[in-house]
Amino acid sequence: MTPFSLRLARGVAILAATLLVSSCGLPRSGPNKNEIFAGSVMREGDAFVLLVDDRINRIASVTPALDFSESFRNAGRLGSDTISPGDTLSLTIWENVEDGLLVAQGQNATVLDEVQVDGAGFIFVPYAGRIRAAGNTPEAVRRIISEKLDEQTPDPQVQVRRLAGDGATVSIAGVVGGQGVYPIERPTRTLSAMLAAAGGVTVQPEIAQVTLTRGDHSGQIWFDDLYAHPGHDIALRAGDRIFVEQDRRSFTALGATGTQSRVPFESQTISAIEAIAQVGGLNPSLADPTGVFVFRNEPEPIARQLLDRDDLQGSQRVVYVLDLTGPNGMFMARDFAIRDDDTVYVTEAPFSQFNKTISALTGTLGQTTSAADTLTGN
Repeated sequence: MTPFSLRLARGVAILAATLLVSSCGLPRSGPNKNEIFAGSVMREGDAFVLLVDDRINRIASVTPALDFSESFRNAGRLGSDTISPGDTLSLTIWENVEDGLLVAQGQNATVLDEVQVDGAGFIFVPYAGRIRAAGNTPEAVRRIISEKLDEQTPDPQVQVRRLAGDGATVSIAGVVGGQGVYPIERPTRTLSAMLAAAGGVTVQPEIAQVTLTRGDHSGQIWFDDLYAHPGHDIALRAGDRIFVEQDRRSFTALGATGTQSRVPFESQTISAIEAIAQVGGLNPSLADPTGVFVFRNEPEPIARQLLDRDDLQGSQRVVYVLDLTGPNGMFMARDFAIRDDDTVYVTEAPFSQFNKTISALTGTLGQTTSAADTLTGN
């Protein structure tokens, strides 16, 4: 084959390789910046693309707060000896006569152990009848029994003790040291004290959430807030249900980061910088620090504030743009709060795409040239 024919064959091979690379999409982790901006409402898409600044941060970085309602916070502590339906009492009665009503002959006192308070809140005492115990203290019940018996035996002496019963109890479940049913007693009349009695939480305290259900109402709070804000350490009521769980919020990291995955929150609040660091930072050989995006569905009230528009209806798709190379870029990313279900996406730098093109072209050219040499017999 002549040198001219050889050069022609190789030229055809180069042209074929170039056409092959240009016609096939190079592998990449997701859309580039231009494609994301093309999805803006201002162009051809249905998302609002916003460059993060101080104003955007003030509006978008609002995170839902966990708190108890006023009805929970204003409930007073139960008296340490308040009797409830289901409690068990112990009665000891002394009489000043030899032939008493209740005291056996030769003894000076009789003991009525395990007197159960019925569902209506009453107990039965021989010769005194049905006595309302629920809502009273042992001292009040003692006084009532003494007055009832005094009509039949002179100057009776009565002692009433509240035993550990199942009347004023709460149930505790979840990630605590000991799940179970616990009585409300003098040391355990508040939420924090009851959790301590149950062995505390078994996950990191800063990501533990406590839910308390009372009848048809529920409230939720961070475990740490019980100690940081004493006003949240509410008084308990009989029948309260306490459930402790680990924070279930997460965000998704994609693109040119160290790891692409669904990432759980490791603290109550997390910034964009912390989110990136949590997945290994930016990939130094791929990432474009001017193209860090956060995808989020914003509720209508926040979307209206962000865009200064009153005509928006329902949640809106919003794409936040963080340029880490800007004068205040790192500060903006540090102040931008990530929320549950956010997607953090880092675009690839144009140079990395150029490298991919060159690598693909070089490999294709080598294969095509080898094929051409085979065809030409060289």
